[in-house]
Amino acid sequence: MNTERLEQLTRTYRETLLNDVIPFWLRHGIDREHGGIISALDRDGSILDTDKSVWVQGRSGWMFGTLYNTVERRPEWLEAARSCIEFLRQHCFAPEGKMYFSVSREGNPLRMRRYVYSEAFAAIANAAYAKATGEARAAEDAEKIFATYLRYSFTPDVMAQKFEPTRPMKGIGPHMIGIVTAQELRANLGDVTIAGRTCTEWIDRSIAEIERDFLKPEHAVLMENVGLNGEIIDHFDGRTLNPGHAIECAWFIMREGKLRNDARLIRLGCTILDWMWQLGWDEEFGGLFYFRDLRGLPVQEYWHDMKFWWPHNEATIATLLAWQLTGDARYSRWHQMVHDWSFQHFADPQSGEWFGYLHRDGSPSVRLKGNQWKGPFHLPRMLLTCWNLCEELQSPATK
Repeated sequence: MNTERLEQLTRTYRETLLNDVIPFWLRHGIDREHGGIISALDRDGSILDTDKSVWVQGRSGWMFGTLYNTVERRPEWLEAARSCIEFLRQHCFAPEGKMYFSVSREGNPLRMRRYVYSEAFAAIANAAYAKATGEARAAEDAEKIFATYLRYSFTPDVMAQKFEPTRPMKGIGPHMIGIVTAQELRANLGDVTIAGRTCTEWIDRSIAEIERDFLKPEHAVLMENVGLNGEIIDHFDGRTLNPGHAIECAWFIMREGKLRNDARLIRLGCTILDWMWQLGWDEEFGGLFYFRDLRGLPVQEYWHDMKFWWPHNEATIATLLAWQLTGDARYSRWHQMVHDWSFQHFADPQSGEWFGYLHRDGSPSVRLKGNQWKGPFHLPRMLLTCWNLCEELQSPATK
């Protein structure tokens, strides 16, 4: 990772973000008629389906607001953020306050799901918009929506249970998303107190539970699901591991360690990255497997060996951040591996943006550029984060 490589990476991340990915979504995704963003786009940006993912409204609002706050105060970015925020406000909340999972193009409700990730993404969107505009309502909404997320995620019996009580289980997802949501609210609003704890205290609570119940040194893995007291459940649902999800969690924890100058948290994040990279990297074809089994047994999900765009985005961030924080050459090597493989296989030089879903060998499984999960979030977040990291690594203070 010499100066020439860092300069090349900086250009790649900056130019891909500003000249390719963001223009693709501004050109094809923004709904000029009804507001918000349409994410189900074909390879060339043409619309495949007009139904709207509430996740994508929040994620996109956050992304455009963050670009406005941290890169340049471009009016088109602020307008895109505003459009997503207004669509969320007007159409995405059920009467009792919980948010929908999907709505029609006009904003009529289509689906409500039991979990509250729509709330997490709406909270960070409002926080970024509050910082961009100074709007009090957006700041208040960010705190109120995050409080809803916390109540459903961590108050017993508030969220409907996914399974019957025969084999109780909990997932790492609410803690991971809780960490990053609290980080974004703290960055944009300050270390505000929500539901009796500051953002930092919520982060500490989730990191502690992840370390206590989901981290398994005897198996060198971070579990996706465990029993209520952290016990391993030796069934398909209990044994299934998601390397990309765990690596995403790793960089959230590393980022917290970097912010606090906390060597223990940095080590924790790097340990998760080490274990899950070794488990997840496909030595034959390259790229990251989607699912693996704790005991090396066959995985139930048929897409277990596919290569999805977002785990590669998260691994690109995690390996570069780990190298910045430790100087360990293996992280530089891993970063080059995942960066090069991803840009070679996911990127679409013909029409722009990235394909989202590849077969194991790296060939496209489907040509679409967006759906109810894929929008302007994981990829542009990676490009922006890695651009910033590369610039930090080239600054005199870090040399």
